[in-house]
Amino acid sequence: MNQTRSFLLIAWLLIATLLYFEWSKAPVAPATDAAPQASTAPAAAIPSGGDLPSMSALPASDLPKVPTPGNALPEGPTAAPSTNLVTIRTNVLALELDPRGGTLVGADLLAYPVKKEAPAQKVRLLDSRAATFSVAQSGLLTQVGAPAPNHEAMFRTEDGRSDYRLADGATTLEVPLVWEDPATGLSVRKTLVFERGSYVVTQRVEVRNNGIQPWSGLSYEQLQRMTPPAVGRTAGLTNPEAYSFVGAAWYSPAEKFEKVSIADIYEDGPLTSNDVTGGWIAMLQHHFLVAWVPNTGERQDFTMDKVPNSQGRYLVRGLGEPFSVAPGMTTTRETRLWVGPKLQEQLEAVAPGLKLSLDYGIFTVIAQPMFDYVLKPLHDLTGNWGWAIILTVVLIKIALYWLSAKQYRSFAKMRAVQPRIEALKERYGDDKQKFQMAMMELYKKEKINPLGGCLPILVTIPIFIALYWMLLESVEMRQAPWIGWIQNLTAPDPYFILPAINLVVMYLTQKMTPTPGMDPMQKKIMTFMPLVFGVMMAFFPSGLVLYWCTNGILGLLQQWIITKRHGDKSTPTPAVAK
Repeated sequence: MNQTRSFLLIAWLLIATLLYFEWSKAPVAPATDAAPQASTAPAAAIPSGGDLPSMSALPASDLPKVPTPGNALPEGPTAAPSTNLVTIRTNVLALELDPRGGTLVGADLLAYPVKKEAPAQKVRLLDSRAATFSVAQSGLLTQVGAPAPNHEAMFRTEDGRSDYRLADGATTLEVPLVWEDPATGLSVRKTLVFERGSYVVTQRVEVRNNGIQPWSGLSYEQLQRMTPPAVGRTAGLTNPEAYSFVGAAWYSPAEKFEKVSIADIYEDGPLTSNDVTGGWIAMLQHHFLVAWVPNTGERQDFTMDKVPNSQGRYLVRGLGEPFSVAPGMTTTRETRLWVGPKLQEQLEAVAPGLKLSLDYGIFTVIAQPMFDYVLKPLHDLTGNWGWAIILTVVLIKIALYWLSAKQYRSFAKMRAVQPRIEALKERYGDDKQKFQMAMMELYKKEKINPLGGCLPILVTIPIFIALYWMLLESVEMRQAPWIGWIQNLTAPDPYFILPAINLVVMYLTQKMTPTPGMDPMQKKIMTFMPLVFGVMMAFFPSGLVLYWCTNGILGLLQQWIITKRHGDKSTPTPAVAK
């Protein structure tokens, strides 16, 4: 099993994996013919996503209960955003906030351009436009007809401003919103807190009861999103957007991480997870996510569902525990919203299990430790992901040195006896059975194990594919430069220099590797294999080609040294008579 054969096996496994993802990729949910309708729901109802699931009674038995399916709630999509949006800007986020509900309807990631060659266009995670609709909503809910500001209620900024900027030298920025009901004396102050360099938005909701009657209700958070358009998700085995996961997810300590595709949400109907404490809900896409994280000690009921009459929208919602506010008292509730990239260290610090939103699939058991304990520390040491990849190969080669040495010694011995195998082949002609028996007898006498070099390759294959998924899924390596012409390790080499070097290395390795017993046609095929796969590698991420090229160069050097040492130590073997 030489490098070309091993690459053939790796390429086959990789293509099979990608074909599986392409085959199992969730189809785009069909859009309905109905036009979006503005909601006419009363202030206490949630006007999108259907009826709320049943909830337990509020703490005091003499207080009203929250809505149940018996209290039919109007259905329909969220109304169009207001024209008087509030703009918010930190050093990492540019956001748009709709005073209706205090809803975040726009979010640009200032450090993440869509394309490296066009840095002005930033990745946009939240958007109010119909085709790319994605919003983060929250509100309060009480009995139908009673006052409570849901995500359709009109707030106002407490200081009357419409533009907020994180000042130079400041570490935090607060945006206060206010809703009031003079008839009952209920007031709600919703404050959004932003920190420098952070993708976490802390939402602090203060419910003040200035009336004479107790108020009871619950809070909720939800994420609504339109089914992503086909643009940017065209098919292609080397295009990660073609098979990267897009959909909803939630986490609970009991049931752990669960993600649900758009197709499953549309086909299976509402999905629920009740009595969750210490969980979170999210919308996932390639490299980025939006997630609501409630207080760790608060019980939540989670729901995923399609939004009726919305032309393809779906949502994930978390309902909090019922609470009450006595006259003259104030209750404060705090939640966090992550709007940003899947930065693993930061996600782990925000909430348990949030790091799982970065999914390496079946190779997580290899990819995650490799990233945490090898690639990331090497990047911290060198400050460059390209050099980290090269050093990773060096460490792998050192770890597998004795296995590789055994493989190359086997190759050297096979190369030394190859002329005698060719003589056996001529002697036995078309009698393949006798030829195979004679060749195995020769191997036995020379103490050659033709399968002795397979183990290093079997170890390398999962590492290779795991690195492939790390390059595609780890946002830390997204658009990362190496040196010179390689300014994006997750994109193909623009000048095909690495693929050309890799092709030469594969060709030289092929020439040094014995092919005993092969017929002329097989030898011709094996001769052309470096060219075939060298061309194919030209369209893979340059970081992956860098890995394989470095691996090939080190392997070629080791094979050349061992061949020189052991290639002429075989002893003559008597000819086998016919």
